[in-house]
Amino acid sequence: MTNAFPGSDTDSSGAQPPSNGTVRVLISDDHPMMSTALRTYVDSAPGLECVGEAHDGETAVEMCGDLHPDVVLMDLHMPSMGGIEATRAIRREHGDTAVLAITTFSTELYVIPALRAGAGGYFLKDAEPEQIIEAIREVHEGSAVFSPTVARQLMIAVKNEPEQVATALKRFPEAPHIPARELEGLQLLATGRSNAEIAEKMLVSEATVKVYMGRLMKRLDVRDRVQLLIRGVELGLVEPSLN
Repeated sequence: MTNAFPGSDTDSSGAQPPSNGTVRVLISDDHPMMSTALRTYVDSAPGLECVGEAHDGETAVEMCGDLHPDVVLMDLHMPSMGGIEATRAIRREHGDTAVLAITTFSTELYVIPALRAGAGGYFLKDAEPEQIIEAIREVHEGSAVFSPTVARQLMIAVKNEPEQVATALKRFPEAPHIPARELEGLQLLATGRSNAEIAEKMLVSEATVKVYMGRLMKRLDVRDRVQLLIRGVELGLVEPSLN
């Protein structure tokens, strides 16, 4: 079942519509009430636009080909094709589209497969609307975002069962020197805070936080903030007990 909204169609050639600076969001959730709530969150936020709704994973993949969304909000449990399989297909076939997993499950049994499939973040459905909106923007910008509970579960999984995520990263022999301010930023990231929240806590700008994260990724030889978080736990730079 699909639901593409007026103004969201591609032209007859199938070309991608111009974004005009607006983040185009596709919602994939088989629960009508949740889908409607997410659409309301998105359409009420400046600079975001909901371009359609899919109610199963297979349709979500098809709609990505038609609508070229910037971000897909992906439920993990849907009929026909589950959210993890759909995420993998979207990231394989539409690499410019980011995926934000949004579900009711926070255990590593769901988090790690979703991240391996290519999800740029993982949020719980009980998050505040403002948190979901900010997560959409950050995933669109290439950041990895997590609900605080999810971040904690991920770190516990890495610490207790490292073999589950070993394939995501090549082994690193020892931790390089990390300047105090960058380490503080990494520790705040490990508690699930967004760039804005890290900036507020550190009394710096969001731009400075992004600089810190970029330097950390270079120092630890990782590609993104998901790997940065995992690497930090592997090297003992952050602890799952951080709150």
